[in-house]
Amino acid sequence: MSEIKILGFAGSLRKGSYNKMLLQEAVRLAPQNAQIETFDLAGIPLYNQDEENDPPQRVKEFKAKIRASDALLIVTPEYNYSIPGVLKNAIDWASRPYGDNAFDGKPVAIMSASTGMIGGARAQYHLRQICVFLNMYPVNTPEVFVSFAPQKFDENGRLTDENTKRFITQLLQNLVHWALILKFGRQRVLEVHA
Repeated sequence: MSEIKILGFAGSLRKGSYNKMLLQEAVRLAPQNAQIETFDLAGIPLYNQDEENDPPQRVKEFKAKIRASDALLIVTPEYNYSIPGVLKNAIDWASRPYGDNAFDGKPVAIMSASTGMIGGARAQYHLRQICVFLNMYPVNTPEVFVSFAPQKFDENGRLTDENTKRFITQLLQNLVHWALILKFGRQRVLEVHA
């Protein structure tokens, strides 16, 4: 079977973002039959419906990369019990105008990192609601919530927590399996892996 192309992006613009570090760790842990390309949301302007039929170049690039991917990996911080404005803004651009939703039918995995105890869980659950409306297919398990993130990354931005690495590895394997099923059909995937 062909290699699965995953587009990964983090809902943070901060240079020292734990969620960006988590995304880079996912790139290193990607299964052999998958490749994760990352996209930085910096440079996407505020959504303006007046411009949605001819969006800015950065938005066109983002939508093209989403469409060219077999699956998505979204890594998000939690702000005020929800996803950050920068992520919501990018989602709004990529899903508009009506009838031109780049996310339609895409399998997606979600992860989050937080300095607090909950690890971004509320943001993930809110993002899953958005995925339903956008007709995306989220991977349900395992849930990857990285709590107390400053204690789990070293000074080079590398994840040091082995349990978290195992969860990320399993999540990515499940995403690839889900993407293969959606791309080729369940029976064919089962036959290949038999």
